[in-house]
Amino acid sequence: MPSKKPETVHQLAASPKTVHLGHFSSDLKPALVIDPGDLVVIETLGALSPEEFEAAGLAPDLIPQALRDIFQEVKERGPGPHTLTGPVFIQDAQPGDMLEVHLQAIKPTRTYGYNRILSGMGALPEEFPYNSTRLLQIDIDRMTSEIAPGVLVPLRPFFGTMGVAPPPAMGRVSSMPPGIHGGNLDNKELIPGTILYLPVHVKGALFSVGDAHAVQGDGEVNLTGLEMAAQGTFQFFLRKNGKLAWPRAETPTHFILMGFNPDLDVAVQMAIREVIHFLGEKMGLNREDAYRVASLAADLRVTQVVDGVKGIHAMLPKAIFSRGK
Repeated sequence: MPSKKPETVHQLAASPKTVHLGHFSSDLKPALVIDPGDLVVIETLGALSPEEFEAAGLAPDLIPQALRDIFQEVKERGPGPHTLTGPVFIQDAQPGDMLEVHLQAIKPTRTYGYNRILSGMGALPEEFPYNSTRLLQIDIDRMTSEIAPGVLVPLRPFFGTMGVAPPPAMGRVSSMPPGIHGGNLDNKELIPGTILYLPVHVKGALFSVGDAHAVQGDGEVNLTGLEMAAQGTFQFFLRKNGKLAWPRAETPTHFILMGFNPDLDVAVQMAIREVIHFLGEKMGLNREDAYRVASLAADLRVTQVVDGVKGIHAMLPKAIFSRGK
């Protein structure tokens, strides 16, 4: 269990010195150094450039100066699209450890967001062969947004992209697909109160975050959620020698096991194998019993189908385990 040591709170604002664009890498220099157990309040911004926001119809005075500074001063970009704040260096984190990312809070910091369709992307590229960026209003007080005429949805904010540095041998990794490092998971279940578990590949872990979504459906079918600027509060813990091969998560009610692959069928198989492995590791079940539990009690959901590497996540309810976790 995490220690109850007094908490140190850090602030990490988005700026040209704390933001990297479109990639994860073991070569990134830390934007902040913390101890395990510390709290970090992190500011994230949307992935559109100031020019793209203005082209979509946003008044120039609504664009934060930090975003203008970032796109003017940060020259190392891509190959992905995301604006990522970090990385955060966690003291004592070593390859082979498990990083626990406790998401404590997330809130919008602007009264607008956007949804974007890009030609050749999304789940129906032949049917929507054009670019379209729609600005959408965010009612922060009511936590709602009218996403289409007469369609008012409650917001359920989460960060689409949370990850650590990949193994050094992988070099620079695009922020677009999810993978062994986490990254662009786009899992709408990762709301405040949840924990994301990530395997540590380099000293300090080097955690970065961005791509805040005000709301998203499973699948994220037209390419994006309701993308927004946000502030998140995180607490980081380490499990030494965690032996975690792929990202996992848990909510107060469920364990979440994940599968990633360009082929959705293979992603399904990976998620099922992760359930089987988890049940053997945590509950001591043999493979056949674990396979049976996966079929009778786990719900497979399509995380997203638009990031090149598709995602499936299995929701395994905690309530079924009489012996606890």
